[in-house]
Amino acid sequence: MRPQDYEVDISPLSPADGGGFTGVAPELPGCRSDGATPEEALANTYDAIACWLEAAAELDRPVPQPRLVAA
Repeated sequence: MRPQDYEVDISPLSPADGGGFTGVAPELPGCRSDGATPEEALANTYDAIACWLEAAAELDRPVPQPRLVAA
């Protein structure tokens, strides 16, 4: 599976939280990142997904199948 196979939800952060945008991979518990722009948040979240998948493999933990099917 590729990080881009997983859904990523991007939303703005409040000024109190530092501004910018956050990205969350809802299928992967605790997998999130942020960035100054939506594009940066998406790229950073894909990096976080790659790390999440690698850690799950190293710990022999199950990995949820992506809901989205890449075209």
